[in-house]
Amino acid sequence: MDQTNPQSENGLFRTALELSKARLSILVVWTTATGAIAAGSENHPLDWKILLLTVTGTALAAASASVLNQVIEAHRDAKMERTERRPIPRGAIGPVSAWLLGLTLAVASAGLLWPTGWLPLALSMGTILLYAAVYTPMKPLTSLNTLVGAVVGAVPPMIGWASVRGEVDGGAWVLAGILFVWQIPHFLALAWMYRDDYARGGFQMLPAVDPDGVLTSRVTLIGSLALIPVSLSAFLAGFAGPVYAAMALVCGLLMVVRSLRMLAEPTRDTARGVFLSSLLHLPLTLGALASGW
Repeated sequence: MDQTNPQSENGLFRTALELSKARLSILVVWTTATGAIAAGSENHPLDWKILLLTVTGTALAAASASVLNQVIEAHRDAKMERTERRPIPRGAIGPVSAWLLGLTLAVASAGLLWPTGWLPLALSMGTILLYAAVYTPMKPLTSLNTLVGAVVGAVPPMIGWASVRGEVDGGAWVLAGILFVWQIPHFLALAWMYRDDYARGGFQMLPAVDPDGVLTSRVTLIGSLALIPVSLSAFLAGFAGPVYAAMALVCGLLMVVRSLRMLAEPTRDTARGVFLSSLLHLPLTLGALASGW
């Protein structure tokens, strides 16, 4: 039975925003837009109407995936301090209503992306499916779920690129590679910070099988080291300028330094250092890339 607490329209709107992780959608908008801007050229001019449809449609796809994920994981979220106050566990909305919201967002996303071409549409719908039907069920089963989650996060710039070029070529794969590698240290640091909470929820994150944090820290360091050459490949491929290259190098080295500290002493504070440096890395490097500098 689907039971929800009575709410004003304002409250329902806030609940929908919370379910859809609106702040995460901002990141999706940014990475999608960066992919589209980077793909623009004399032969492939940027159409601002298509850009608006693409970023909005992709943001709604991300919101849909987030809502469906929370419906599936509601019983686990209720066990975790970090997530116990999410809308479904606290009773602000029932699972059936949340399912309907998630599906409605997916349909709205498809409607917006239809004019941008079949490829952006297929990539977005595939991302929802991968997140809800593969990544989410994997989380209680294996720590490899992080890699699948990183694939999901790597798709938005490809969607932006495809909306301009009509194909997924080398540049799209370079951008996807940057996002994929960036997510490894980013999410492993987060998983180490909340390892006890994830364990209470029954999620098999890498720290769950690595109590001393050595393996988690090593993989975090490997990801941070790999991020430097992968990021610089955008400059070498010719669609990013020298300012981007310098920014990618400096931000990448900062993540390496933070990861080395985490390896020397795997604590919540050192993991937070990696996490915060990753939050600094992405907007600065993508901003420089989008500027063309």
